[in-house]
Amino acid sequence: MSSFRREKYVPKGGPSGGDGGRGGDIILVVDENLNTLIDFRYKRKFSADNGANGQTKNMHGAASEPLYIKVPPGTLVRDEETGEVVADLTENGQQAVVARGGRGGRGNARFVNSVHRAPTFAEKGEPGESRALQLELKLLADVGLVGYPSVGKSSIISMVSAAKPEIAAYHFTTLTPVLGVVSIAEGRSFVLADIPGLIEGAHEGVGLGHDFLRHIERTKVIIHVLDVSGMEGRDPIEDYHKINNELKLYNERLAKRPQVVAANKMDLPDAQENYAKLVEFMDQEGRELFPISAATGEGLTPLMQRVSQLLDQYVEEPEVEENTKVYEAKPDEEYTISRDDDGTYVVAGKNIEKLVAMTNFDNDEAVMRFQAIWRRLGIEEALKERGVQEGDSVRIRDMVFEFKE
Repeated sequence: MSSFRREKYVPKGGPSGGDGGRGGDIILVVDENLNTLIDFRYKRKFSADNGANGQTKNMHGAASEPLYIKVPPGTLVRDEETGEVVADLTENGQQAVVARGGRGGRGNARFVNSVHRAPTFAEKGEPGESRALQLELKLLADVGLVGYPSVGKSSIISMVSAAKPEIAAYHFTTLTPVLGVVSIAEGRSFVLADIPGLIEGAHEGVGLGHDFLRHIERTKVIIHVLDVSGMEGRDPIEDYHKINNELKLYNERLAKRPQVVAANKMDLPDAQENYAKLVEFMDQEGRELFPISAATGEGLTPLMQRVSQLLDQYVEEPEVEENTKVYEAKPDEEYTISRDDDGTYVVAGKNIEKLVAMTNFDNDEAVMRFQAIWRRLGIEEALKERGVQEGDSVRIRDMVFEFKE
């Protein structure tokens, strides 16, 4: 606000414009009642409110309330432009400020000094942060079922939990992960994920590759399901190698997770013969092997009890930051000068762009203040060194000036 105090018996009341309020932050907050990112398909642009304007009598405007956006637990937030991870939201109620509101502009009362006793100009508000984000949901399951399509993962989860996945005799019946809660005893339970079938080349995104692999990243224990009946002409040992290779190629840490092998379809012909070979092979591999039949429920109880024990023993690996970031301190007043295809000189820099956004160019005093700062930063001399001529266009942010001596 730009205003002056006008009261009876108070000569020369002086400037009395208050500051504007701060703009609202945008905050992501975890809500355990959500389990998908489907809402963002329909609304993708969010903006917080501006702060209130300053008032006369040195009254400041109110700051805006932050805008809270609810996301499900397991949401990974990346900056779309840089790919940098902004937040990893896993706990209910966890918050992350992803864009900060700008501060309010200063009223004319803030620009009084011993030389300039009655400034008429006030600042505009500082622009808030603006960014594009990528949200990726990774399941928060304790245990993941992995294996080729149609090995019986959906049948297992339907037998051990209340989950009811679609089950049919064709590949890729399960196109989205299914979660089920497995109760072992009173007060002891864990979340089991039936994850879409994995095939060779999944680490490169073949089939449902990346959709599958990103969901298994957070699981603590892996149940590797093999079809020991060989009904579809598959070799369970070959399948075992291929799937573990896919896990390793995608993420080394995944391949090191505790893993138990479930030999499924033991109730079918030829299963016993294949199982004997599998026992010998798993002894060499040092893997625990459980013969099961998802169709009859045989062997599922000891398998789930063992998985529960492994979860109790699980120790979280420390995160290893592969790409160390080095931040360099740069002077606030740093700026760059370049040229557009049309010959316009472009001045870019955080402080000078902010100054342009906050200056009211309709006010002569505000323009004079801008020119003084412009000269103090040495931009005029720098433009001359770059060959700027009288009448050339100079652009800062979305404001275009005509250069004059």
